[in-house]
Amino acid sequence: MSDLDSLLEIAKSAALIAGDYLKEQQTKNLKILSNKARDLKLQIDIDAEEIIKEHITQKNSFPILAEESGTNGELDEFFWVVDPLDGTSNFLRNIPISCVSIALMQGLTPVLGVIFDFNNSDLYCAHKQSKAYVNDMEISVSSLNLKKESTLVTGIPAKDNYSDDEFKNMISDFQSWKKIRMIGSAAMASVYVASGKAEAYKENGIFLWDIAAGAAIVEGAGGYISISNYQPDFRVDANFTNNKLEK
Repeated sequence: MSDLDSLLEIAKSAALIAGDYLKEQQTKNLKILSNKARDLKLQIDIDAEEIIKEHITQKNSFPILAEESGTNGELDEFFWVVDPLDGTSNFLRNIPISCVSIALMQGLTPVLGVIFDFNNSDLYCAHKQSKAYVNDMEISVSSLNLKKESTLVTGIPAKDNYSDDEFKNMISDFQSWKKIRMIGSAAMASVYVASGKAEAYKENGIFLWDIAAGAAIVEGAGGYISISNYQPDFRVDANFTNNKLEK
């Protein structure tokens, strides 16, 4: 077993434990800590994050960048990126599109990703030296190559003001696709691309912890990934495709 295989097992077990906890707690009275503007934070986000961090730190010493608590030390060449509950708003409203997302970064490159869709008991994973899998079954991107026949999963960045030109460019791009989907979870959007349910996912100003694991899985499934425009607050621009679409 390679080092990446061992690290993948750590991430998988952490995601499963946290996901099972989230699923168990979903029907209970969820405590809302913050619901300002477009930001929603639940106590269960923090609880699930602590479960993941505790599990990882018992088995590995790489620093961790997590959505709720930030970093637990100086980020080294290798560091974990954790989103304990991607799709918090969906989770709160009982929309079954949310997941646990854990990645390992080498510098600015995701080298390992695990996404646990606990609503459907689907565990997606991949690393740089492996294919992509869901529940130990290999997955691959779709074979469609025409945008007019393809599905784009995206999100609209949560900014207060858009110029007329920005809106026009956005609508023009949307019109070039057969279907557009906005599902409220970047991580789940990524595995839709990896498993051939969609041909592309792109979003600007998204946080690294939302897309890092998905990037590794899309790449393992044969897709193309681009993560660019890194910001100090860990926002990035993400563009993942099946690597077959016309330019």
